[in-house]
Amino acid sequence: MHSALARVPAPLRDLIIKHRELVRFVVVGGTCFVITTGLWYGLKLTVLTTKPITALAAAILVAMIVNYVLSREWSFQTRGGREGHHEAALFFLVSTIAVGLNLVPETISRYVFDLQVPAVGVLTQEVSDFVSGSIVGTLLGMVFRWWALKKFVFPHADVRPERAGGVALLRSALDGESGHSEQVA
Repeated sequence: MHSALARVPAPLRDLIIKHRELVRFVVVGGTCFVITTGLWYGLKLTVLTTKPITALAAAILVAMIVNYVLSREWSFQTRGGREGHHEAALFFLVSTIAVGLNLVPETISRYVFDLQVPAVGVLTQEVSDFVSGSIVGTLLGMVFRWWALKKFVFPHADVRPERAGGVALLRSALDGESGHSEQVA
């Protein structure tokens, strides 16, 4: 990863390093988006064909567990301030609220606007499900989760040291290549 980041132009690299927590959050979110979407469609097109909301909720639950591990160990690795069991409980509470937010657009699409078979064709239903559940719902959940995780779950910055191989190592490697030292906040 460090060699890939070293190839990024310096101004963009500095921005990525400065906002690395947000970048990591987005990468974890993207990973969980792929997990959610794959499981959701796998379930709703096979064993839960008549229950798309249940399929989406189950997929989100699996992705939520993956999200906790990746968020704790990577995205917010230097944050903390709570005992482990309190942190986990708050994470899952915040994520449960985010699941509710994620389900709202698809529920409205399906049951308020009646964008489901037989009222509309299968293609319209599936495109509507994807846009409302995967795009709009995920964005709502993500914005809420970013705010709530930093505010309640991982409230204190820089309480744990960044793991070996982190930004400090990248900075020293880049400084060695350029022959000078730059301070990046």
